[in-house]
Amino acid sequence: MSRIATVFSQLQAAGKKALIPFVTAGDPDPAQTLPVLNALVEAGADVIELGVPFSDPMADGPTIQRASERALAKGMTLAKVFEMVRAFRAGNATTPIVLMGYANPIEAMGLEAFAQAAAAAGVDGVLVVDYPPEESAEFAAAMRAVDIDPIFLLAPTSTDARIAQVAEVASGYVYYVSIKGVTGSATLNLAEVAARIPLIRQRTGLPVGVGFGIRDAETARGIAAIADAVVVGSRLIEEMERHPAAQAAEAVRAVATDIRRGIDAA
Repeated sequence: MSRIATVFSQLQAAGKKALIPFVTAGDPDPAQTLPVLNALVEAGADVIELGVPFSDPMADGPTIQRASERALAKGMTLAKVFEMVRAFRAGNATTPIVLMGYANPIEAMGLEAFAQAAAAAGVDGVLVVDYPPEESAEFAAAMRAVDIDPIFLLAPTSTDARIAQVAEVASGYVYYVSIKGVTGSATLNLAEVAARIPLIRQRTGLPVGVGFGIRDAETARGIAAIADAVVVGSRLIEEMERHPAAQAAEAVRAVATDIRRGIDAA
């Protein structure tokens, strides 16, 4: 059983829902990424999505775009992201790491080389924003060949056919985007999300995580009541922006702890 499957199995047995924070590797400074990852675990993160900085993050709003820009300005590369995962894995053998990013860096490295490097570093899942499921059979096969879960997005506009396609190629969990638009662009409608989750569950037995628009403990509580995981990204990055880089770990710890409290109250 993969680390991701193990985590969700343990949470289900305990009657709990997952906290999945997102941060960008190298933001606000590469030296702070490992302390930030460790702080998130200490705050109750069950899985961590680690963004691979990219110069044209089309699905991301201004907050995560700024995070990518800061990381790239500090010299972040895909190879350095793998180094960070290796450093994290040296001290943590249980918390899954999911790389989240775009196709271009993967294709520049080559799919097989990427898969091998990711597995060697200790990556557990990969979510490529601009890989549609109907064109991802080769990608999914390459990930599964090295025991990495290929994770895919679903949106409010996803048709039944698209949900079925994702169910066919995904493993680990599926990521439901709660709003129409980029990250951090709008306030989510809990009733609309609640109406969509059962439709997804009819097509797949994978855990369903919900992200985009979750900014506080109350919103997290509402999502945790209807989904298997709560994904939080922009809110954490905004908090890091309000503090000096050396305080990034403490900044995300406080927010993640509050979000965890909301999830556990669901």
